[in-house]
Amino acid sequence: MAVRSAWLSPDGQTREDTRVTQIGAVAPVSDIKGRSGVLPGSENGLYRVTGLWLNGTTGGMTATVGVGRAVVQTSVARGAYPVAVTEPVPLTFDAGDSQFGRVDLVVLRIYDDDYDGSGRTEAVVEIVKGAAAATPVAPAAPDASLVLFTVAVAKNAGAGSGGIDWDSARVDLRPTTVPLGGILPTRSDDTAPGGYPGHYRDVNDTLQRWSSTAWVSYPKGVGGLVPAGVLTTGGYVGQYRDSTLGQLQRWNGSAWQPAVPGPVFAQSLDAGTTASTTYTAALASTAVTALTLNFTAPPSGAVIISLGARMSSGGETAQAHMSPQVTLGSTVIWAADDERAASGSGAVSKSTSTQLRLASLTAGSTYTVTAMHRSSNATFTCAFDTIFLRVDPIA
Repeated sequence: MAVRSAWLSPDGQTREDTRVTQIGAVAPVSDIKGRSGVLPGSENGLYRVTGLWLNGTTGGMTATVGVGRAVVQTSVARGAYPVAVTEPVPLTFDAGDSQFGRVDLVVLRIYDDDYDGSGRTEAVVEIVKGAAAATPVAPAAPDASLVLFTVAVAKNAGAGSGGIDWDSARVDLRPTTVPLGGILPTRSDDTAPGGYPGHYRDVNDTLQRWSSTAWVSYPKGVGGLVPAGVLTTGGYVGQYRDSTLGQLQRWNGSAWQPAVPGPVFAQSLDAGTTASTTYTAALASTAVTALTLNFTAPPSGAVIISLGARMSSGGETAQAHMSPQVTLGSTVIWAADDERAASGSGAVSKSTSTQLRLASLTAGSTYTVTAMHRSSNATFTCAFDTIFLRVDPIA
């Protein structure tokens, strides 16, 4: 017998049946059901999986499914069927339709009369023929079966007319399964979720861990530095990666942020004026509505804010004040104040700047600094030019 399944034959299970179908506990998909699939492996470890490979005959309509082992998981009541194909199984595809192409399935199927009333109790490899159509699609897989391949059969395809072009017609859909706790080697288009948090799989030479909601890549061991362009979502808070721009970044649980926040800077070279005696971000006679700067609070929660401008007050009896306003969202953390202002006076412009320390920030939060301006005397119009803001993190 070429296709064997343990605990299926009504005539008794032979010792040989038992030996060749031993596969161990399979990768779970629930608390009681396992993952259907072909057991991986190949001679000398060259390939992910070679079991149950479909090898077509050039120019013909025949093919063989090679040896291999698999598991076909069914309902909870029926359980999982271990199967071993110990000799190649020949298959013959029907000729193509005269008008349209079709898509056939090659499946590993379980017949169990106790459950399906088929009058058969065996495991087989068979073809499920699709319907010919202008846009053909694969038929539905039968119950208690494992889809191995789809095969596109062109219209008029036949043994005497070139047969099936196996290289283009054959699509490998063999899923894999491994014993409980094993790392699952699978295809990049495999969208099946993991069975439990901590379940691992290997995809395109990348190790991934199931987080309970997604497969998270571990291109390097835990604690290792992820190469640029490999990982879009971090696997754990505190993971580091090299960005595509060469910046070291840290995953904070929801976003990648600079691992070592650097200084941030903003400037405006467009001069503006104000006669307002209360602080305002808006200046007249300039295209810059307001000069602002966003920064991320470092782990220390402290930064140095630098600001300045070339300013004039229109006379010695008035002062031009420039002060920072710091907000977190819509909440004002620091209001503009003369105590924190860079100030200048006189009709002739002078470059003036100051530096301030701001602490007690929430590490990782994004704050906004806005340059605010005012005149100490409403009868004098103050001018501000070459305005700048800079924020430096404090370690």
